[in-house]
Amino acid sequence: MTEEPLTRILIVDTSALTREILSRIIRDELDNIHVASAASGEEALRMLGEQRYDLVTTALLLSDMDGLALSRAIRDSHTNHYTPVIVVSGDADSRLLREGFEAGVTDYFDKSNGYKAFGAFIKSFIQRNSGLTGHILFIEDSKTSAAVTFGVLEKHGLTYTHTNSAEKAYEMLAKQRLTPHDIEPFDMVISDFYTIGEMTGGDLLHAIRAKFHYSQQELPVLVLTSADDQETQVEIFHAGANDFVAKPIVEEILLARVRALLLIKHQYDALKQQTEDMRWVAVTDSLTGVRSKRYLVDNGETFLRAEANQPVWGMIIDIDHFKNINDTLGHITGDHVLAALGKTLNEFFPDDMVVRFGGEEFSVLVAHTNADEMLPRIEKLRRHIEALQPAGVDITISIGLAGSEDHPNLYVSDFLMQADKALYLAKETGRNRVCIATPEGPQLSPWHEAKLKQLPA
Repeated sequence: MTEEPLTRILIVDTSALTREILSRIIRDELDNIHVASAASGEEALRMLGEQRYDLVTTALLLSDMDGLALSRAIRDSHTNHYTPVIVVSGDADSRLLREGFEAGVTDYFDKSNGYKAFGAFIKSFIQRNSGLTGHILFIEDSKTSAAVTFGVLEKHGLTYTHTNSAEKAYEMLAKQRLTPHDIEPFDMVISDFYTIGEMTGGDLLHAIRAKFHYSQQELPVLVLTSADDQETQVEIFHAGANDFVAKPIVEEILLARVRALLLIKHQYDALKQQTEDMRWVAVTDSLTGVRSKRYLVDNGETFLRAEANQPVWGMIIDIDHFKNINDTLGHITGDHVLAALGKTLNEFFPDDMVVRFGGEEFSVLVAHTNADEMLPRIEKLRRHIEALQPAGVDITISIGLAGSEDHPNLYVSDFLMQADKALYLAKETGRNRVCIATPEGPQLSPWHEAKLKQLPA
């Protein structure tokens, strides 16, 4: 996804107080927003001539014209010809309803519903009509047709990458599929159905759906074609296109199709992000902010065996005498201690798998770290916790470690059991220490007696 652009809104109303209230409501409701205001239709048109806006709201009655006249003037402008116009009025009379469509009014808001409803209305409107942003892959071998389309896309601030060959487009999409973080991704494809070369636009479309497995929501495709017969249209849809536009290109038709398909893409991305957020919530311990034991069960084996993660270290951490904290200071204080430890572990191991193992026990799988790095790092963690004093409580931790080089080819449960044996030794020999599961058995960390200044930075 491309970075979310700034949304520009212009509020037109004769009343300075109303302009201020509406502006404040919109800023409170929406992020990444710029709100400007105008006291008259003439001022609004001047501002619209200097800057493109994503939305205009206007009162029905202004000091120098009415809202319908302003809407007509906006529709006649070059810069904001397609900008949505919302009339904000407490009197949606028959004239407004009758003449609004002709004047180019997009929607109405009834002021009698209150200012709070206005904020929700604008937020919903922006979400439903924010489709005209995105990065388009454009395939067209006709210089004349390409020039026309370039003009439409550039006029409306759309980013595009053009190629005259389906083969080159195929390579770009293959790279996007294999290494999505290395390039700016495409939000939709516009392609001529017949292009010069061995691969046609139809072949590319089939590859998008059948080889790369992009759904029509994940990567919408709009086909440009000079053939208007039903057989070609059916072939276009069977190949997996979302929609088509007939040549010669009509700006309003092309723009409407692009807007609709980009909106589908943005809604897909929003739902995908929402699903991902919900997934993380489901596998995150709400108190400590680390992953839940369920996450370890589902993903620990893969993490331990991944070649890129080798060597892996497993760690079991136990808060010393935690029951005494709950019994003497209360469970709320105990919860503060657990939350502070979870936060610290996430900060120490941001790219690793930190899990609340149960109660006051945590486990961590640490990737791609050798013993020379791991042992002093964990000793520094132990001493950091010793000095932390969450909720004003002195706490210490005992840590058991096991490395995949010393304990290869184990299931994750057996691997962590080795770390647990080392933890048992740490607790049996006085707590507040790090012990390691070596091939000869659990041993105290060689860094335990080291001075702080001797630990590597």
